[in-house]
Amino acid sequence: MVIASILKGKGNQVVSLGPDDTILDLARLLARHRIGAALVRAPDGRLLGIVSERDVIRGMAGHGTGTTTLPVSQVMTRDLVTVLPETQVIEALGLMTQRRVRHLPVLDAGGGLIGMVSIGDLVKARIEEAEQEAEELKHYVTAAG
Repeated sequence: MVIASILKGKGNQVVSLGPDDTILDLARLLARHRIGAALVRAPDGRLLGIVSERDVIRGMAGHGTGTTTLPVSQVMTRDLVTVLPETQVIEALGLMTQRRVRHLPVLDAGGGLIGMVSIGDLVKARIEEAEQEAEELKHYVTAAG
């Protein structure tokens, strides 16, 4: 299974905010959408980074009580780990494990943003794939027996 098939099911809506939005804005955005990370984009739409709950915690540890007023650009992750629509789910899971990330922006061949997948999306897809394989094996054994 490839990343494109996950995006077909979940859609390509991506939650993002600007680099000058505050950590408090981010917290409200994440809570409203019930997600763990948002992309940070320039006014022209360019992808600047990603900011997650983990980044907020690190920001609080480094900046203390005034963290909520900081711009997200001060705590966001700039070194993005991305995938293509044709990336295999198992490959993306390995990348997440290796790079210790939970969200992967999905870019087209030209570098344009077309969606984002989370570790939950990938695990769900992998479980569905395994269940389908088990069902196919069961039918094969039943038909052969």
